[in-house]
Amino acid sequence: MVNRKPRTVLYRRKRENKTNYAKRLKLLLSHKGRLVIRFTNKRVVAQLVEFTPKGDKVLVGVDSSALCKHGWPYSCKNVPASYLTGFLFGKKVAEKKYKGEMVFDTGFKSPLHKGKYYAFLKGALDAGVSVPHGGKDLFPDDKKIQGAHIQDYAGKMKKDAHHHKAQFAQYLKSNAAPENMSSAFAQVKQKLAK
Repeated sequence: MVNRKPRTVLYRRKRENKTNYAKRLKLLLSHKGRLVIRFTNKRVVAQLVEFTPKGDKVLVGVDSSALCKHGWPYSCKNVPASYLTGFLFGKKVAEKKYKGEMVFDTGFKSPLHKGKYYAFLKGALDAGVSVPHGGKDLFPDDKKIQGAHIQDYAGKMKKDAHHHKAQFAQYLKSNAAPENMSSAFAQVKQKLAK
């Protein structure tokens, strides 16, 4: 006789590493809207999602590629773009007049302190969204949010023209000097604030 138990087949989304059901259950039991944020290879995607018995309902969706319409010529996935996407998300939530508190849902990722996830969250909070968080020590400093670290790096790389052109090829191709990132950040934020 065989003494082995039959193998339990996991849910398809769990097998494909798309859903962590234990984490999802904790988020759903809060009875609050979820601020879902995901990073792809080229952009930041954020949604305000509410649970309904028929399935999740997306109330607001924002993509960082929308920043290009507001004059952002740089990468759509770096720290400044994450902050601006969060700010845009907050403005869209305000337009929908959503008053409830949200829970920050990062999926399978564990956000790093002072990283892109928390830059996004700071942008959303600055726009007026209510999300419980651990405090101000999580967020990147204002210089990093404005792209000063990228500007400094570009200044150092400028001494070696070959590496500078290779590193910032996409920026230079679109006539966006990395040394002007902070001023472009301020202009885009001002447009979004209107």
